[in-house]
Amino acid sequence: MNKELLYNFFQGKTSMQEEIQIRNWMEASPENRKLFLEERQLFDAMILLADEDKIRSYQKKNIFIGNYWIKEVMKIAAVIAMTLIGAYAYDRYTPKEELLAMQKITVPAGQRINLELSDGTVIWLNSRSTIQYPASFSGKNRTVQLNGEAYFEVAHNAQKPFIVETAKGNVEVLGTKFNLEAYADNNSFVTSLMEGSVKVTSGTKERLIKPDEMVVLDHGDLKVTPIEDYNVYRWKEGLICFKDETFVNIMSKFETCYGVTIKIENQKVINSRYTGKFRQSDGISYALRVLQKDVKFTFERNEENQIIYIK
Repeated sequence: MNKELLYNFFQGKTSMQEEIQIRNWMEASPENRKLFLEERQLFDAMILLADEDKIRSYQKKNIFIGNYWIKEVMKIAAVIAMTLIGAYAYDRYTPKEELLAMQKITVPAGQRINLELSDGTVIWLNSRSTIQYPASFSGKNRTVQLNGEAYFEVAHNAQKPFIVETAKGNVEVLGTKFNLEAYADNNSFVTSLMEGSVKVTSGTKERLIKPDEMVVLDHGDLKVTPIEDYNVYRWKEGLICFKDETFVNIMSKFETCYGVTIKIENQKVINSRYTGKFRQSDGISYALRVLQKDVKFTFERNEENQIIYIK
């Protein structure tokens, strides 16, 4: 199989005839399927490293690589945990289109990534977030699934709405910039619009919002309010920002960002409020030490089970 053709497919640049050619090649033998998955995994790793020069250089070589080099590249890309749907649980009854089409990316605690979809849409994916999307958008809609938080700069296409599906609701746009927080484990669902327009749905509820507005799912109702502080969306830069936020909400945000459990045993700090910024890469222990300058508390960390006690 021509490597350049494979990489064009990964980037959504192949014709229907070329896709059939790739599918037939995959079906020809288990070895071909294995090689396809290895190449796909390597391509995704390099995309997430934003090393376009490496991709172009590698694409020109019509040879497949060994497992060792794949593992080395994946070590470099260890800031993400990546799974190709069905890649290692392949079943001969699984439609080949599903194997070719869908991929899933999960960002571990304390990290974030940036990626570009085949339609030109750019996505920033926050800590402990998962997104699932097709290699190319071939239907009437451009649909992705999100569990977590992401910032989207959606490429405009009036004929193909871009839809983000989450556990609590969906967001539909044509071309816009917006932030969506929808972590399934804490029932959050907040859509903030920076540019363009979006339609937000949850159950039977539906809201249209304008730039500088946000919609929050609150006890089954979608409530629209103005965006008060754009600093909270600077997580794309690796910053965790708060403006007059309660200590409890700050700890909840730290739990999400760092993948830890925080137990507040000191009831005196619950209503304390704080304004400030933290660089996520500095770690939670450093962030807590900074907070101690304004709020009186101590903390203990159990490294084994990742629990922090606020005393």
